[in-house]
Amino acid sequence: MTDKSASTRIISVDHVTIGSSKSFEDVQAKLETLLPRMDDRIFILLQYGESERARRELEAGPPLSIFLQRDHGGLLSIAGLKRRALQYDIGNPLTASKMTRHQLSAGLYAPIRVLLREDGDGVVAFEYDRPASVFGQFRDEKVDAVAQQLDRDLQAVLEAAAN
Repeated sequence: MTDKSASTRIISVDHVTIGSSKSFEDVQAKLETLLPRMDDRIFILLQYGESERARRELEAGPPLSIFLQRDHGGLLSIAGLKRRALQYDIGNPLTASKMTRHQLSAGLYAPIRVLLREDGDGVVAFEYDRPASVFGQFRDEKVDAVAQQLDRDLQAVLEAAAN
């Protein structure tokens, strides 16, 4: 029996690489200084129905935060390799809600995944998929406007960390 509800669509995505002449440790430290960790108390407020208070706190907070960080380089030890690569989920719940209220499927891409990596030659760089191109697949002007601002905010903070 085939599932007639499944569909596939091809989308075009702009992949961005921002190189740095700084060390991996310096870029990591700078990024983590520029972006605070996501305050999990926001989710506790939402859990207890305090959505208005959560919204006010998010509006008063930074435009971007680090939701999660994973040591992707550490995973490569499974293959006997030693690499430095940290994967970050970066975003803002308020920004995400401004998109998902119009296109719930946009939640698949929020927060944005960013990789800080050092390649085998010691070159340090950030890599990510440009939000406007990822969210552009939904063809929604309201989502596009939020994604374009997210593009600017994310690029600015990553360039600041890399330089």
